[in-house]
Amino acid sequence: MTEELVYNLIEKMKLLRVGNKGKEKPAALDTNSKIRDLSSVIKDLTPDNLIHSTIEKLKSLDLTKLPELSNSERIGPCISKPGKFVAIGLNYSDHAEETGAKAPSEPIVFMKATSCVNGPNDDIEITSYSKKLDWEVELGIVIGKEAKNISEKDSSNYILGYCLVNDISEREWQIEKMGQWVKGKSHDTFGPIGPYLVTKDEISDINNLSMSLDVNGKRMQTGNTGTMIFNVFFIVSYLSKYMSLQPGDVITTGTPPGVGMGKKPQVFLKAGDKMRLSIKHLGEQNSKVVSV
Repeated sequence: MTEELVYNLIEKMKLLRVGNKGKEKPAALDTNSKIRDLSSVIKDLTPDNLIHSTIEKLKSLDLTKLPELSNSERIGPCISKPGKFVAIGLNYSDHAEETGAKAPSEPIVFMKATSCVNGPNDDIEITSYSKKLDWEVELGIVIGKEAKNISEKDSSNYILGYCLVNDISEREWQIEKMGQWVKGKSHDTFGPIGPYLVTKDEISDINNLSMSLDVNGKRMQTGNTGTMIFNVFFIVSYLSKYMSLQPGDVITTGTPPGVGMGKKPQVFLKAGDKMRLSIKHLGEQNSKVVSV
């Protein structure tokens, strides 16, 4: 195998974590979409390993020689224990319009508790005191190098890759319960990420990715990253001026129109509802809402 071919197999790759909760193994898809076990090479897809040098370490691998994992196993969050889960609100012009809000002149920044991180196909919890549970298909950025006060033109050098995010939101808690949005964004299971962490080289145009979300088979959201008010490179640069960004940090970048809060009349999730969402090149999530 030539050095160039090995580079293409590894540098352009989909990373994932497979197994029961708390016992996931790091893995990658090979060129035949078979899941290959990386646990003999790296311990897990943790912030310590989610750095550009990890990719360098993997360059010498022939994925086809690594053990194959069953595609019937559970897929966990594509990152284990991210240090920060940062979110951008009202970042799609058409979504701002549907909510009746004015498009922001600067990014609206809030945080999701990292304890809300969930597998892409795991159940979403709804409590007895939840009244307005909503969905948001979003593009997630994964940081691969410490970023502090960086320029927009250099931002790409600090991005490891991208992932699919469902920014589950309880609108009553978020909007009507006073305080910051974090309260309505952080309940356990409100942060499904994955299935894959896709290295940035696999995405030819991050500003032109189609995305969609269905509830119970009905299309609710259709959008494209091209309608972002602030693109991914601006967002990374902007955030780095207010906080250092560390390897493994996840930044979820806003949602297109079609959320339940924006429907007329409004529509919210209930126990038993099923969501299917996807972004081009980043895979698909399938989750069910369950009472707890």
